[in-house]
Amino acid sequence: MPASPVVLIPARMASTRLPGKPLADIHGAPMIAHVWRRAMDAGIGPVYVAASEPAVVAAVEAAGGKAVLTDPDHPSGSDRIWEALGRIDPGGAFDVIVNVQGDLPTLDPAIVTAAFDLLADPSVDIGTLAAPIRIEEERTASQVVKPVVAWNDDGAVGRALYFTRATAPWGEGELFHHIGLYAYRRSALERFVALPPSPLEQREKLEQLRALEAGMRIAVARVDTVPLGVDTPADLERARRILAPSSE
Repeated sequence: MPASPVVLIPARMASTRLPGKPLADIHGAPMIAHVWRRAMDAGIGPVYVAASEPAVVAAVEAAGGKAVLTDPDHPSGSDRIWEALGRIDPGGAFDVIVNVQGDLPTLDPAIVTAAFDLLADPSVDIGTLAAPIRIEEERTASQVVKPVVAWNDDGAVGRALYFTRATAPWGEGELFHHIGLYAYRRSALERFVALPPSPLEQREKLEQLRALEAGMRIAVARVDTVPLGVDTPADLERARRILAPSSE
């Protein structure tokens, strides 16, 4: 098992559908603080927010967390966390990087652990997650990414063969909703960010296909539910309802 993991949370203010969302208020705390706390609750290792703006760094630090300022012009979250890793750990002590999206305020800490645990297999370069699709419309929705997985006999863990916005695989059986949370070996992340965008990545608009096209092994753990990603004002209101303090 990797000995020294770190959790990195990329966050940027320039969201098209919900500008400034890392600082969106959820019951008195910015959304990014909720995500940071849930990542801390996973108990994997230290947690840092890789922020593109000083205001996000300040908000995380005010909540008691750690954050590092990164170039606002990075094309992807993986590029952002690679820069952050170099800033916080230039000596290379951390051997695994768990990338948690900064818009998951209702995240179950257990699924962070599930992605990390996949790296107990030394042949795995990257670990990620998938949950069964239970809403009929999601089977054909292009915004729902479907992993095609060669599942082990117990159906709990498998190897990713492909990711697509189409409905796949064809035929009767379960379809899965990919959850964009990743655990990278440090060497895999270093290799990944150095690769140019791949043809299938550019066609499907799915960054993880770059790793598959380069021959990297992505393992997938099955989890029960998809965490709420906050992308719109309606999503934010839903998160506020879920996280509302108990009246008891």
